[in-house]
Amino acid sequence: MLRQKPKEVDLLILGAGWTSTFLVPRLETENISHAETTTTGRDGTIPFKFDADSADEEPYKNLPSAHTVLVTFPLIGPGQSKHLVSLYQKTHQSITSQTRRWIQLGSTGIFSKIGGWNDESSAYDTEDKRAVAEDELRDFAGGCILNLAGLYGGTRQPRNFAPRLVKEKDDIRKRKAVHFVHGDDVARAIVATHRKFLPGKRWIVADLRVYDWYDLFLTLSATAEDGTAEEESKREQMREWVGELMVEEGIKALPRDTETLGRKLDSRGFWKYHGVWPGHERLA
Repeated sequence: MLRQKPKEVDLLILGAGWTSTFLVPRLETENISHAETTTTGRDGTIPFKFDADSADEEPYKNLPSAHTVLVTFPLIGPGQSKHLVSLYQKTHQSITSQTRRWIQLGSTGIFSKIGGWNDESSAYDTEDKRAVAEDELRDFAGGCILNLAGLYGGTRQPRNFAPRLVKEKDDIRKRKAVHFVHGDDVARAIVATHRKFLPGKRWIVADLRVYDWYDLFLTLSATAEDGTAEEESKREQMREWVGELMVEEGIKALPRDTETLGRKLDSRGFWKYHGVWPGHERLA
């Protein structure tokens, strides 16, 4: 049965993918009205596909008016953010551009200029194409950017993707710190931003932990789901390489000292400002 399309909602999700599997249940629990789009309109969502080269207003007219618009797909380079906002606002003037809130999900990968601790005020790669579009959204619409650490939960399981990162011993040797955030906490962060919006702000969102790749590879190789003999052999090889590297580098125990792990993310600012904290257990 097709769900009746609302005329106005508290929060509109443009791109109902992995994030929405955690976000929608939280919106329901907290009585926040919502609508979602997908490119095909599957599962009762609204069909919508962003076309940066089209000025056609019809796809936007099919969307409900929203107090907060969450953009989950990446906007790239100059012009795309302004294009999306302008067409949506032109076709939905019941809520003014001054009061409508825009949230864009981004990546913490742009924080690569500082080798030590990075927080929301740290220098980032302003020439990165996603960062360019994010900054345009901040400037043009007062948008808020949530730069998310590595996503996991549901269909995204680190124990399954970690072995794909390792082909040889040096693939482990070069890795230092890594950061994650569970889908439950992503949903918690989005709701918090909707309720306590700070225009033009860029935030780092992680689970307040620093993970050591050596420790993580060792852990994940031990907790991976049973597989073929070849997969088990690879996990055994990974454990052996981690052990060898510990001996070679004089590491007596894992995790390594945080200060030796290179670039690290400090996400305290986001959680403190909103008065909520990550609720999901440590990645094991």
